[in-house]
Amino acid sequence: MTFDLIIIIAVILLGTVFMLIEIFLLPGISIAGIAGAIFLTGGIIYAYIFQGSVAGNITLAGTAALLGGSFFWLLKSKSLRKISLETNIEGKVDTSHLQKIAAGDSGMTLSRLNPVGQVLVNGVEVEGKSFDGEFLDEDTEIEVMKVETFSVLVRKKEIASPR
Repeated sequence: MTFDLIIIIAVILLGTVFMLIEIFLLPGISIAGIAGAIFLTGGIIYAYIFQGSVAGNITLAGTAALLGGSFFWLLKSKSLRKISLETNIEGKVDTSHLQKIAAGDSGMTLSRLNPVGQVLVNGVEVEGKSFDGEFLDEDTEIEVMKVETFSVLVRKKEIASPR
């Protein structure tokens, strides 16, 4: 009986450790998570089979409390802060070149826009997006419809027909 309790406790503790490793250290579903689930389930089933239903129910409740308690304890403890990334990115993307471009400006496609590519407007090379989703070939004359935060919306320039 004492040996059975030692086995149950050891298997439940091992399963809990594997589950916490899975949750806090390893991304996705990995061997640790699968092993943790197997150990936890195995420990509870072992308790039901060899100790009876009362001991199995106690083991089930104790395992849930242990797993939940250790999860919240690990969240609140400072031990995870030692391995966590706390760097803030202070840099910003320079979009000052877009200030030279306004709606209605003309330019040329440098690459095929299907529907995104590179365009040259007012001597500035920027990312251009096709306004209506039309694919535009390289070296096509374009007109700027709208200047966005990091790119410009363009459409094929209509050639005025003489009357």
